[in-house]
Amino acid sequence: MRQKEKREAVFSSDSFISLYGKSQTRFQKEQERYHEIARQFRKSFGEKDPVLFFSVPGRTEIGGNHTDHQNGCVVAAAVDLDIVAAVAKREDGIIRFYSEGFSEMDQIDTGDTQIREEEKGTSAALLRGICHRMVQLGYSIGGFDAYSSSQIPRGSGLSSSAAFEVLVVTILNHLYNYGKIDVAATAAISQYAENCFFGKPCGLMDQMACAAGGVVGIDFKDPLHPALEKIPFRLQEDGYTLFIVHTGGSHADLTGEYQAIQQEMKQVAQEMGRQVLRECKEEVFYRKIPELRKKLGDRAILRAIHFFNENKRATEEKEALQRKDSSAFYNLVLQSGQSSYQYLQNLYACRYPKQQSIPLALALSERLLAGTGGAWRVHGGGFAGTIQAFVPLSLSQRYRQEMETVFGKGSCMELSIREQGGVLVG
Repeated sequence: MRQKEKREAVFSSDSFISLYGKSQTRFQKEQERYHEIARQFRKSFGEKDPVLFFSVPGRTEIGGNHTDHQNGCVVAAAVDLDIVAAVAKREDGIIRFYSEGFSEMDQIDTGDTQIREEEKGTSAALLRGICHRMVQLGYSIGGFDAYSSSQIPRGSGLSSSAAFEVLVVTILNHLYNYGKIDVAATAAISQYAENCFFGKPCGLMDQMACAAGGVVGIDFKDPLHPALEKIPFRLQEDGYTLFIVHTGGSHADLTGEYQAIQQEMKQVAQEMGRQVLRECKEEVFYRKIPELRKKLGDRAILRAIHFFNENKRATEEKEALQRKDSSAFYNLVLQSGQSSYQYLQNLYACRYPKQQSIPLALALSERLLAGTGGAWRVHGGGFAGTIQAFVPLSLSQRYRQEMETVFGKGSCMELSIREQGGVLVG
């Protein structure tokens, strides 16, 4: 009975309300969800006390498309879809992690954190990689049981993988490190696990946004100590709402496309005697284009042009939000989308020329939103998945209906910005 009372107190706390807002319908829905997570935890692991609940949001990239891996600037925001886990500490160093919707539970021994090739591409690799990096950095690790449920659709461009990684670090932070691991370290540990153990190249933006919460401007000029700045942004006050449209398609076989963007940008930088484009002088780059294109081809040049423009644009977007100039901000969002289309070329994979769902979604958005003050752009890594649209409130119902007519019911998600990042709920 005592454990049940503790769970009830958690669900009715102010911190719980702050994650999901004051809507009674949403509040009741989340209460039911947490109760179900608790029930599934007991079903998976038995009765344990205490059971703690952790929540980490998904994220939406607002500005800085493919700039983070070149030590550039981005604007991103946490959203009100999250991954939640019920967790109980173990004393034997074993981590058992069961994720809703998966048939098998992941299990690792924290006494063995060496990389395993056969685990690459699995959540077990992320668990092991996080533990490995935490030990390297002098943090404490240990065992726990966890059952998680996620509202963040996989392949939605809302960073379900980054949210999972930040969730694991947040759990270990509170169970074994007295909550002393900060946002930047949480993100860096998560990125390391994804890059080195999971085997997927990624920048640091996703993990930083999930860990920080709210709308943030991040400057990765010093990638070991990224500068993070919170930005006030109230969509509803501006008369807009945020939609993410899932256009279909999977990122599963597109790793090579993402790698090519990063590799080609770095090749340009290396030809200029630097490691990343942020270290290069733009005026020198333009002088060297004739010789660069002979060595690297035209696409690498175009992608570098995108970086230089997009990196400046992300800072301009942040400044527009800070001075509450919504007209300038949405115009910059449109410019960002056009640059991704024209220069970065990440709207569809060249090997699948008939599959152009992202350009189609953008064309339909332009038809509906042109001249309204709204904005639309590719969202996240690109090639498949989602677009982002800032839609006037007066058009939100029509926008949803027309996009779902083409891409299917439930494909158009209306989101709110969440101010909290990865947290211990109770």
